[in-house]
Amino acid sequence: MNYWPLLPEILVATMASIILLIDLYRPENAKPLAYVLSLATLVLAFVVTLMGFSNEKNVLFGGMYADDALADTVKLALYAVTFFVFVYSRTYGEARAIFKNEYYVLGLFALTGMMIMSSAKHFLTLYLGLELLALCLYAMVAFYRDSRVATEAAMKYFILGALASGMLLYGMSILYGLTGSLFLDDVRTTVATLDANNIVLVFALVFIVVALAFKLGAVPFHMWIPDVYEGAPTSTTAFLGTAPKIAGFALMFRLLIGGLEDMHSAWQDMLIIMALLSIGIGNIVAIAQTSIKRMLAYSTISHMGFLLLGLLSGTQEGYAASLFYAIVYAFTGSAAFGMVMFLSKRGFESDQLNDFKGLNQRSPLLALMMLIVMFSMAGVPPTIGFFAKLTVIQAVVNVQLVWVAVVAVLFAVIGAFYYLRVIKLMYFDAPENAEEPEQTGIFRPTLIINCVLLIALIPWVQSLLSICASAIRDSI
Repeated sequence: MNYWPLLPEILVATMASIILLIDLYRPENAKPLAYVLSLATLVLAFVVTLMGFSNEKNVLFGGMYADDALADTVKLALYAVTFFVFVYSRTYGEARAIFKNEYYVLGLFALTGMMIMSSAKHFLTLYLGLELLALCLYAMVAFYRDSRVATEAAMKYFILGALASGMLLYGMSILYGLTGSLFLDDVRTTVATLDANNIVLVFALVFIVVALAFKLGAVPFHMWIPDVYEGAPTSTTAFLGTAPKIAGFALMFRLLIGGLEDMHSAWQDMLIIMALLSIGIGNIVAIAQTSIKRMLAYSTISHMGFLLLGLLSGTQEGYAASLFYAIVYAFTGSAAFGMVMFLSKRGFESDQLNDFKGLNQRSPLLALMMLIVMFSMAGVPPTIGFFAKLTVIQAVVNVQLVWVAVVAVLFAVIGAFYYLRVIKLMYFDAPENAEEPEQTGIFRPTLIINCVLLIALIPWVQSLLSICASAIRDSI
């Protein structure tokens, strides 16, 4: 048994357990220490994963765990996004008395679940990783225990999440009955010999696709996203709305491409419907929102629709485009929620669109950074979000689904309105609060780096796409 490929998961899980115990022995200064140790864990895990980066498809532990380029690429992106969110969450938590070790413990255990999902080659390991992530997120949503809104959001998320998990298990159990195996490679081999119109096989596929749509928040299984995003503490919303989306891509890739690619014609039709509904409803309903957290929630729904566009193409170029899109969206989302937390202070959430009025007059630098973030989310050049949208649209056009691309672009143009509205509020409206936002520590420089990356990485877009393409090619 070679445990070295599993070292990043062992490291993150071990450090999460150690940080959990710190409160017992160093209660006075445990919180800053837990914060520093969490960031150090992410940096160390990044280095370990990068040093052990694999360009080969290695299947370990009896075929249950994959050490390949896709898993390593996803993990590196997860570390970076989680690092940004942890930094942003500190001052937000301190101002609301929720700066506790448990937040970072839950975050690291959720990260462990996402890492396991990205390497899973077996239904058991895939489900264990998914549930480890989900259970941590339920607790993080309810982290602000004195808030009735947060508790209500956690209950909604828990009930719908449990329903989705049950559907996924039911679909997996049917596949096990048909194929006699829980290994994804064996399932793929057996499914290839079955009739694609086998009613039981299609029944299993429907349950699995519905469960995946629930986890991603795609229409019509999106009902939980706006309420959970608005009700949860912004520090939790920032984590929930970024890193799990990258892991969600890995989950769909392992199941649909790794196990059920031979049923592409069946699940492509389902994904087309969900993608277009997500892009349409997400962008249209976002226009009516007055809360920026709810606006970003519906924005997330539309972005998940674009992510599905690359997957439904059924080509390696499309899968690579979806992976690139998921990573770009996660970094852009972390910057957006980071900005919301930056403008927040004790007793003030800054979660309404009107809170951004006149931001340019209070802080031109912050207004410029928010402008970059909004442009990237809208897919406006010269931001990396434009190239992310362009690549998934190209993937759909290349498989002759031009009408799907046209509808997606039209809805994206409509959706640009609510992003431009934020820019209008910042630059053309009078400020309701003349006080300039201030944050201590490394919050401001980290946020600046996060926003600048959305433009600074443009010269390396082709290199990043090549990395994603190589990760997909080496993992199929």
